[in-house]
Amino acid sequence: MSDTDSFIEEVTEEVRRDRLFGLMRRYGWIAVLAVVLLVGGAAWNEWRKAQDLAAAQVLGDGIVAALDQDAPAARAEALAAIDAETPQGDVVVALLRAAELEQAGEDVAAVEILDALAANGEAAPIYRQLAGFKSVLLQADTLAADQRRLRLEGLIQTGSTLRLLAEEQLALIDISEDAPQSAIERLQRIVADAEATSGLRRRASQLIVALGGDTAATTQTN
Repeated sequence: MSDTDSFIEEVTEEVRRDRLFGLMRRYGWIAVLAVVLLVGGAAWNEWRKAQDLAAAQVLGDGIVAALDQDAPAARAEALAAIDAETPQGDVVVALLRAAELEQAGEDVAAVEILDALAANGEAAPIYRQLAGFKSVLLQADTLAADQRRLRLEGLIQTGSTLRLLAEEQLALIDISEDAPQSAIERLQRIVADAEATSGLRRRASQLIVALGGDTAATTQTN
């Protein structure tokens, strides 16, 4: 019986081996293709990473060279000549260029860039919000108060990270419209907000005192 069992096991093993070789001959190309795809995919990823790194280095060198110019207008012009090649790079260059135009006293040109960025659906929300907020600040003397208020309230309603800064600007609009109590209430909300920075709290508290308000309750909260 033991010899018979051994013979059966050997035959079974041989059949399994033959079936395995048959399957390999029949479907082995799939395994080879999978290996080729894996290796090729890894090589492609490495190539893309190298390309992205090279593009980032070129962009960085271009920005550094542009910002090395002596005058803000010259820096803005040099930044305008940069081809960022990526949406993220375009955003960085646009923000830097707007800042240089602002320094050069060309607020209208800076606002045009910022408004275009704020309306750019390909840019990340934080950059669009930052551009919109900066645009409002640059138009403090030229844009109607109700228009500035509308845009700032939009930042608050969307839960932007700039919402507290928007509240501060709204308080300044309240002051300009002779509504000190509204300004004080806004400023007190800023002081009591856990996300407010120490600098923002300090500015808000100073304004509350200047307007004749009470900071005791808000200070106690913090």
